[in-house]
Amino acid sequence: MVRFEHIEHLLLLLLVPIIILLFNSMLRWKKATTKKIGDEKLVKQLTNNFSPARHLFRFITMLGAFVLLITGAANLQSATQIESIKRQGIDIMIALDVSRSMVAEDIKPSRLERARQLINKLMDRLQDDRIGLVIFAGRAYMQMPLTSDHTAAKLYVNNAGPDAVPAQGTVISEALRLCNSGFNGKEKKYKSILLITDGEDHDENALKVSKALAENGVIINTIGVGTTQGAPILNAITHESKRDLQGNIILSKLNEQELMDISHETNGIYQQLNDVDAAVDKLIAQYAGMEQKTIQDTSLLSFRSFFQWFLALALIALTGELFISDKKKLKS
Repeated sequence: MVRFEHIEHLLLLLLVPIIILLFNSMLRWKKATTKKIGDEKLVKQLTNNFSPARHLFRFITMLGAFVLLITGAANLQSATQIESIKRQGIDIMIALDVSRSMVAEDIKPSRLERARQLINKLMDRLQDDRIGLVIFAGRAYMQMPLTSDHTAAKLYVNNAGPDAVPAQGTVISEALRLCNSGFNGKEKKYKSILLITDGEDHDENALKVSKALAENGVIINTIGVGTTQGAPILNAITHESKRDLQGNIILSKLNEQELMDISHETNGIYQQLNDVDAAVDKLIAQYAGMEQKTIQDTSLLSFRSFFQWFLALALIALTGELFISDKKKLKS
């Protein structure tokens, strides 16, 4: 495996085309200035010992040294030691509702932000378990397959929002099916889905899908985000509350009954998301009671760095540039 330890430094390579353009502009300016002097023979005689080829070679050498320095700073590495780690855990697919109703603020700072807080705190406690992520609204999308890399998982969770799913709605059944596709189909245990939604749009197929998943050994825990009193949904463009045809403000209300039915059908638990820490504690206790399986991961323990080779080449190029002259030898 080859990687750059500090890949962000490679962004400096975007300066290369800018430097080339500036160099080209300088050459054009020199030509224009030469023409303004007027006497071409005199100018040619005065600059007779100047070598454009040598000047270009010096520039290419300096530019090459610049690229080598940036590459060295990024530190190219290759893996030198690999270890296979075995641990006990379960597979958890998280289905996160990112529909427009999830930006309602009946719980602060918003339903979606509170859901993100729950997932991040849960992942901090699930060190030995694999986690996957499905986001859904009017359609469901697999954002991240099952992984033990919880740091990467948090990036996906924190970037999940309504803009990631163009079609609006709440297709819980499709999200559950997609979550199930992420599991090992041959296993009838060690599998759990965490469904986080306000359940605003009733999905008639959600309970049927839940029953089918329960027969396949999947436990579904549900988290209700929002309040039964409801809250207005803000228009993403005007930031005004959405209204119906009669001009009344549309309220998005938590559909608890559907979520309770889904969790009950699969021997899971339902919670309304009021206290994030309390909700995480209950989930952890429920997961701890599930039968664990051996999860095998491949971990890269150490890397060999090659930055010194790039820095050495850059130093050679810079040193060599000092001995390259723009002047050429004139014949006597």
